[in-house]
Amino acid sequence: MKKYLIAGLLTWMPLAITIWVMLWVVGLMDGMFNAVLSLFGTLVPGLAQLKDIPGLGVLVTLAAMLLTGMFVTNIFGQWWVQQWDRLLNRIPIVKSIYSSVKQVSDTLFSSSGNAFREAVLVQYPREGSWTIAFVTGRPSGEVAAHLVGEHVSLYVPTTPNPTSGFFLMMPKSSIKPLDMSVDAALKYIISMGVVAPPAGAVAQPEEADPNRRG
Repeated sequence: MKKYLIAGLLTWMPLAITIWVMLWVVGLMDGMFNAVLSLFGTLVPGLAQLKDIPGLGVLVTLAAMLLTGMFVTNIFGQWWVQQWDRLLNRIPIVKSIYSSVKQVSDTLFSSSGNAFREAVLVQYPREGSWTIAFVTGRPSGEVAAHLVGEHVSLYVPTTPNPTSGFFLMMPKSSIKPLDMSVDAALKYIISMGVVAPPAGAVAQPEEADPNRRG
């Protein structure tokens, strides 16, 4: 009986978690849409009734992102984005948050970005304890001036939620590069080490860091 229960659990759990994540995303989009409707509902009679249509928030949000993308990819739209950036960068406190988030998102989602291109092994949180981290770049500016020797910037994700983690700067000689791809490393982290990367899950040649140690 126990064997069958575990087999059934392993069959349904991935599907249940996937559905839960999708419902969370849909709920987030609907919540944003309902907030907008509540804001303008008093100005436009009958607008608040759109809240009762299930899934409408998802469609409107996706359509808004698509139209925004089409708008900002032309010259006129890029000019407006520049003006918007200048406005937000002049507002105290807001400019710090906005500029930081924009730099991170541009780096992560840009097709030419170099973030999360290599998985490595590092000793963290203490010597003799190893975990997987991702190289995000190299220290620069004033920070690099205070560091002796060659260092790398690392992101150490938490388990099983890799969206939170720690930013570390460590000597390049103290890390061990891995041949596994970033996707395989993420699966390994999310599964808490249960799902071991297959032997063929290596990074593609074009993704390899040219300065990687042999």
